Amino acid sequence: MKENPILLEVFKNRFASISEEMGVTLTRTAFSPNIKERRDLSCAVFDHNGDMIAQAAHIPVHLGSMPMSVKAAIESVKWEKGDMVILNDPFKGGTHLPDITIVSAVFEKKGTPVFFVANRAHHADVGGMTPGSMPLSTSIFQEGLIIPALKLVEKGTIDKKIMRFLLNNVRTPVEREGDFAAQIMANITGVRRTEELIKKYGIEMTRFYAKALMDYAERLTRKTIDEIPDGVYTFEDFMDNDGISDRSIKLEVKITIYNDTATLDFSGCDLQVHGSINAVYAITLSAVLYVFRSLVSTDIPTNAGCLRPISVLTRKGTIVDAIFPAAV
Repeated sequence: MKENPILLEVFKNRFASISEEMGVTLTRTAFSPNIKERRDLSCAVFDHNGDMIAQAAHIPVHLGSMPMSVKAAIESVKWEKGDMVILNDPFKGGTHLPDITIVSAVFEKKGTPVFFVANRAHHADVGGMTPGSMPLSTSIFQEGLIIPALKLVEKGTIDKKIMRFLLNNVRTPVEREGDFAAQIMANITGVRRTEELIKKYGIEMTRFYAKALMDYAERLTRKTIDEIPDGVYTFEDFMDNDGISDRSIKLEVKITIYNDTATLDFSGCDLQVHGSINAVYAITLSAVLYVFRSLVSTDIPTNAGCLRPISVLTRKGTIVDAIFPAAV
């Protein structure tokens, strides 16, 4: 199949509109001001591998991290039509515990999923040692309920046992249940619109242009990097403290630009700290993606293709790649 530039633009806007409509559904039906008014949420469409095709213009820190959660969800369960998986584990692609992700599969026929849709929303409370679940903690166990990849919805029916368990561990169960319902409805919207797209254009063409959009984003990201002079660029800065001790914490990056590729080495950063300012790898990746995406002046889709020319190196156990059970 030969790529048609007009159809490429059509699919770019169709995939983006699916993500945007999911976001509208989520904000309109959510209970909490955190989601409804502050709009701390993200919605996106993914291919069968969990690579992001398109994301709405929501929270930048979710850009590079949500795909890691989606892939963790894909690998954790056997998918059937109508299933939805919930998770918030920062060490499996999450950000922090209040950010809860719900993933849904899109099927063309019976068999394996052909696409996925997902949304992530910041819940006002997920338990932990203080209201709001963002305490001055020294361990993730103090921050709230850690949710592994679980089927919250199975074959279109909410698992009441899991829902009851979740609501029993938060301070505001009514509001949480409303926000969970909003997330579920957002995914139903995403699945429905993706199915309509497949029905109109066929699975082969839809998959072809999903891949073409990632290739397109990769080409323009490479072009942007290629315009930066080759060389090695270094920078360091310091956090004043971690909220527990008065010791400053070093952040250091070495950026190597070679032709149309960029390698970012964060291995010189200080070790993870006791306080809750540690970042997991997914957050570091997300921050890098946001910076390079901002450098691209052309209106391109934000998807997995943007990261293909970029390598992010870290050292496990540091402030930018914390290991369990670090406070985040």
